[in-house]
This record gives sequence, structure tokens and C-alpha cells, in this order.
Amino acid sequence: MSYFYAIGAGVLGLAYAGVLAFQIKKVKIKEEKVGEIASYIHEGAMAFLNKEYKILSVFVLVVMVVMGFGLGWSQAGCFILGAIVSALAGNIGMRIATLANSRTAEAVKDNIFAGLKVAFSSGSVMGLSVTGLSLVTIGALYYFIGDPNVIYSFGFGASSVALFARVGGGIYTKAADVGADLVGKVEAGIPEDDPRNPATIADNVGDNVGDVAGMGADLFESYSDSLIAAMALGVAANFMLGETAVYLPLLIAGFGIIASLIGNVVISLRKSGSIHSILNFGIWTAGIIVALGSYFLVKGTVANSGVFWSIIAGLVSGVIIGLATEYYTSEKNKPTRSVAEASKTGPATNIISGLSLGMISTIIPVAAVCATIWIAYQLGSTAEISIYNIAMAAVGMLATLGITLATDSFGPVADNAAGIAEMAGLGQETRERAETLDAIGNTTAAIGKGFAIGSAALTALVLLITYGLVVNLDYVDILKPSVLIGTFLGGLLPAVFSALTMKSVGTSAQEMVEEVRRQFKEIPGIMEGTGKPDYKRCVDISTTSALKHMILPGVLAIISPVLVGFILGSEALAGMLVGSIVVGFLLAVIMANSGGAWDNAKKYVEAGNLGGKGSDVHKAAVVGDTVGDPFKDTSGPSLNILIKLMAIIAIVIAPLL
Repeated sequence: MSYFYAIGAGVLGLAYAGVLAFQIKKVKIKEEKVGEIASYIHEGAMAFLNKEYKILSVFVLVVMVVMGFGLGWSQAGCFILGAIVSALAGNIGMRIATLANSRTAEAVKDNIFAGLKVAFSSGSVMGLSVTGLSLVTIGALYYFIGDPNVIYSFGFGASSVALFARVGGGIYTKAADVGADLVGKVEAGIPEDDPRNPATIADNVGDNVGDVAGMGADLFESYSDSLIAAMALGVAANFMLGETAVYLPLLIAGFGIIASLIGNVVISLRKSGSIHSILNFGIWTAGIIVALGSYFLVKGTVANSGVFWSIIAGLVSGVIIGLATEYYTSEKNKPTRSVAEASKTGPATNIISGLSLGMISTIIPVAAVCATIWIAYQLGSTAEISIYNIAMAAVGMLATLGITLATDSFGPVADNAAGIAEMAGLGQETRERAETLDAIGNTTAAIGKGFAIGSAALTALVLLITYGLVVNLDYVDILKPSVLIGTFLGGLLPAVFSALTMKSVGTSAQEMVEEVRRQFKEIPGIMEGTGKPDYKRCVDISTTSALKHMILPGVLAIISPVLVGFILGSEALAGMLVGSIVVGFLLAVIMANSGGAWDNAKKYVEAGNLGGKGSDVHKAAVVGDTVGDPFKDTSGPSLNILIKLMAIIAIVIAPLL
């Protein structure tokens, strides 16, 4: 009966998300131009998602049929349910984001806190939808099926959709962004989000399909996979901890949703002070509540202090990774400012400085994850409990996702609001307020990416351990040629995957650059403001190119573990997972933090430092940011899903090996 309390918490989270969505919709759009621009963005985002879903539906149906005949129809049913709910979570978040962007621009005309309330409420809808849908669906599946191992197929469906959503959305948003920046800022010398730039609507659409729908699907599968893995490992620990070991992950997640609700209320009530500190206060409030609640939940169920401290270790690890990411990517701190300083001698030194920053920034996240694993394992009295502890640490890290995802998702909404304010001519003061929210959102988005990477690594490690248990691998002999080959192939895959996604952004951006140049030449009066750019053509280019280029990386990620497992064997597949997790984790941190630093170094210059906008330093910083765009918003985030997807595929096909 315990999981009914968890399901109830999930329903409560969804209900609160519905209330927030209704409140956002009630905000009136007074400026006709604001409504017109917002409709362009909404239509472009929906057009992309509808075309993406058509492609994904074919893939999902084919895999479902194969799974039905190979693994059973209950597995196939869980798979398709995971795919549908994952897509639904991202879709809800994107719809509310395209509703909130214009209303944030309207609200921020009054004061910055009114704009914050609308933008953050939009992010909260995303965070609570992701956690609520996951918890309700997994709880209901376990009630009807009774075997968490079968529910791994739900995670496979969620991961598959998340990968395509992340890759497709990432290619879309960065093709538009890079094209808009290179021709608009660097060549034409016009400001960001200038209505004269034909790519500016596509750029704003990209913020939603990449940073909202893509991020939502990414963290939905992390959250779901961590719950399913912990429940499955709870079955193994059942004899030592009791039957409640299976339900405890759901209870912790449910309490995390309640804590996130309280954190949301705390933030909405604050109407003065530093916005960054307000957001942090809400997150800290939710984290402390989860820590206190976890103590009583563990005491009342498994009654094992090691499990409780493992949950705390996961919570603390997530905070440490977030703080480290903020340190390396915020324009207020020395690392990012040193990247801006490097721009004084040109784009080459800017890029060198940003890459070195990304590489050195791997130390703290790796140390945090390693410490969490070691602490959780040492706290177990038996091997089964130690492994269960590691899984519960992953659950603890993601327990406050309802509010941490909200602080991430409000960023793209604020970014859109700043763009709408510029295009609609709402005035300098409104634009500056929206840009202030955007700058804060930029930092919280970087923190969110760091958090997503850390949780992905810990979740993937838990899935790797689960795979070993399913195929009865007590150890892996790394000196076996097949295992060495598998490990090298696993390490190779993140590099190849990143190359494909980076190349896709480059190819798509070239098309965008050529189209924007063509319009500047052929449409009379664009630069004077008398001619109207063809925004729809740029949106169509981004959509078509992104959907075309997302297929190969996605298929590669799904086919590779299947081939290695059936050709080289289960032990080689374990080696492949190890290689992919190690290389993928490091590469994702490097890309996310380098990209975040390049972006904020550019914003630091644009704030009036080192020559300000239009200077040679600014042009060098824009080039660095252009390189960093696909790093932080396409390839890096997609690696999170890659390492989890490969691990969960290995678990799903394990019975056939």
C-alpha cells in the first residue's frame, strides 16, 4: 500500500502544475506585436514537434513489434508507454513555455519580480510534470505488474524518445542560433534578437524545442531509470531490508515532489532581494525538507541508517556538482572572466582558454560521483545492501528534480521574453529587465546541465551494476580480448556520437547562414526596417535539417550495444558500458562547462566590459560562443542520454544473452 502515497504525491504535483499553467494563461497580452511574435514562436515549435513525433512513431512501433515477439508483449507495452509519457512530459513543458514567454515580456514591464513569477511558474510546470508523470506511471505499472525488472522496458522507451528529442532539438536550436549570430552580430553588426534578422524567430523556437522539451525528456528518463533500478535492486536486498526496500524509492521521490512544491511556494512569495539568491533559497529549502523527510521514511521502512546516509550523499553530491558548475561558468567568477580576457587577443585564444576551462572543470564532478559511490557502498553490511545504497544515492540526487528542473527551464522562457521585448519594441527598461532574467537563467541552465550530467553518470553506473546482476557477472575480466574490445568501442561511441551531432549543427548552420545572407541581399529594405524578413523559411530550414540529421546518431546509439552483446558476449557488453560511461561523462562535462563559459564570457563583454558590444573583443567572444553553442546545447547534453540508453538496452536484452 505504500506506493499509493507516492502516487498520490505525483498526482498532487501534476495538479499544482495544472494550477500554475492556468494562472500563466490568465496573464493578458496587451501589446498586439507581442502576441504576433509569440504566435510565430509557438507555431514553429509545434510544427517541429509534430514532424518529430511522426518520425518517432514509426521507430517506436517497429521496436515495439520486435520486443513483443522477442521479449513478450508486456515488455513491449511498457516500452511504448515509456515513449508516450516521455514525449508527453516534454510536450507539456514546451507548450507552457511558448505560452509563458510573451506573458513574461508583458509582466516584466511592471517589475522584474512579476516577470520572474511567470517565467519560474512555467519552469515549475515542466519540473512537476516530469516528476509527477514519472512517479504516477511507474507506481501504477508496479501495482499491476509487480516486477520492476519488466518495467525496465518503460525506461527504454523513455530513453529512446529522450535521445531523439535531445539530438533533434539540439541541432535545431544551435543551427538557428549559430546562423543568427554569425550573420547578424558578426557580419551585419545588428543586436541579438533584432527583428531585421530572418533567423531570430527560428532561434527563439529553438530555445523551446531544445532547452525545454529536450531537457525535460532527458531528466524524465534519468528520474525514471533511477527509480526503476533502485526498485529492482530493492528486490535483491529484500531478504536483509524487508519488502519495503522495493517501495522506498517511490516514497522518497513522492516526498521530493512535496518538498519541491514547498520550495516553489517559497520562491513565489519572495518579492525583493537578489533573484539568484531567491532561487537558491527555494532549492535549499526543498533539499533540507527532503533530507529530513528521508530520515523518517527510512526509519519507518527499512530501518537502516546506511540507506539514509546514502540518500544524503546523493543529495550533497548533486549540490556540489551544481556549485562547481556555477563557479566555472558564471561571469561573476574568475574562470569565465579569464575566457573573456583571452578574447582581447582574438577568437583563437578565447577558444583555447574555454577548452582548458572545460577540461579542468571535470575534477570536482568526477570526485563527487566517486565519493558518493564509495560512501554508499561502504555503508552497506552486505553486497546486496551496498549496491542498493548506490541506487538510493541516485534517487536522492534526483529527489528535488521538481524544483531544480524549474530553475533550469525558466531560463529559455526568460531568453524568449528578452527577444520578444526587443522585437516588439517594448522599450529599453523592459528589455534590460528581461535580459537580467535571461542572464540569471543562463547561469541556472548551466547548473542544470551540470546536475543532469552528474545524475546521468550515477544513474548509468547503477544500471551497469543492475546489468551485471541480471546476467550473473560477479566480476569482469578486463584482460580478456573481447572485454578490452568492448571497452574501447564503448569509449569510442561518445566521441563518434559527438562528432556526428557537431557536424550536423555545422551543416545545418551553413544552410541557415546562406539563407540569412540571401534574404539580406534579395529582400529590399530589411536593414532599414521597411522590408519584412521571411521568418518561416528559416524555421523550415532548421526543422528539416534537424530531423534529417537526428536519425543516424540515434540509431547508432541503439544498435551498438545490441551488436556487441550478441557478437562479443555479455562480458564484452559490460566492458562497453564502462567505456561509454567514463568517456561520455568526462566529455559531457567538458562540453557543457566550456560552452557555458564561452556563452557567459560573451555576455560579460556585452555588459560593457573589455570594450563592450561591437568591439573586436566582443567579436572574438561571439566566435567562441558560436563554437560553444553545439557543445553545451547539442552534443554535451545528448551524451547524458547516450550512456543511460546503452545501459538500459543492455538490461532489456540481457535475458536473450
